Amino acid sequence: MSLELEEVTGATGDVFEDFLIVFRRCLAKYLDIGEDMNVPDDFTPTELQTGKWWRHLLAGGIAGAVSRTCTAPLDRLKVFLQVNPTRENMIKCLVKMINEGGISGLWRGNGINVIKIAPESALKFAAYEQVKRLIKGEKNNQPLEIYERFVAGATAGAISQTVIYPLEVLKTRLALRKTGQYNGILDAAKKIYAREGLKCFYKGYIPNILGIVPYAGIDLAVYETLKKKYINKYQSHNEQPGMLLLLACGSASCTLGQVCSYPLALVRTRLQAQEKAAKVAEGTMRGAFREIVQREGLLGLYRGITPNFIKVIPAVSISYVVYEYASRSLGVNMT
Repeated sequence: MSLELEEVTGATGDVFEDFLIVFRRCLAKYLDIGEDMNVPDDFTPTELQTGKWWRHLLAGGIAGAVSRTCTAPLDRLKVFLQVNPTRENMIKCLVKMINEGGISGLWRGNGINVIKIAPESALKFAAYEQVKRLIKGEKNNQPLEIYERFVAGATAGAISQTVIYPLEVLKTRLALRKTGQYNGILDAAKKIYAREGLKCFYKGYIPNILGIVPYAGIDLAVYETLKKKYINKYQSHNEQPGMLLLLACGSASCTLGQVCSYPLALVRTRLQAQEKAAKVAEGTMRGAFREIVQREGLLGLYRGITPNFIKVIPAVSISYVVYEYASRSLGVNMT
């Protein structure tokens, strides 16, 4: 994506740096905790004035829709493992899903997962730009510091998540639904509302918002640290680092953010899936944490993380290729 590298990171702006940033953006979207929580892109003043920013967002939306659709079975498998307290492995869980809903059932919940891309991206971009303006104040020409980007990104993520969160709950319920339970998204929303009320569409909201802080913070901090070490080592010698090193830098920051925030994502999904809690404590974040640790141990907080890691390679590869072709068709460059 056409980023203002000097503003974002103070980097050199060479092809390898561009590739690292684009790769990391793709990786952050699919090595995720349920939704895109990475800090939004910074667009150049030229892109904002000429309107190219919306083309980048559109290209990203197309890439995200194709990639999410291709890897939807792994995402649904992850959700099933997250909410299943028994120690079933991936193969048994996958067989059970196919037996219950057939091959096409593996894509349950994907429709709303694709639909929510547009409002989520637009809200996050708009909020991010507004928060950046508030932080910069009179220093419009000064680049944001790392902590300022984190604050702006986390705030934008919290705002966009607050608005589209009911779609997240619907996505989880549709992914877990049995054959014939709902006739589409609207029918599911009506039945869930009639049965549980409006409050149910914000189940798991607190752990979801709390997950933004470790994910975005660790991701950004580790990435910037690796970037600075790379610049100090290679820039003075006019050397180009190997491609594997660049991929490792881009992967490390997202992976660490994922590992640290995944327990919150699991608790969020468990709460989203609960139709009615038998006890008040069971419907709370603390109660869910306690129940998972008591019944499944600490490793239970990472149930479903394996298919989440498995889907990364195909998801990033598909997204990268589709984004490149989509951006070319829309008349913007990828880097």
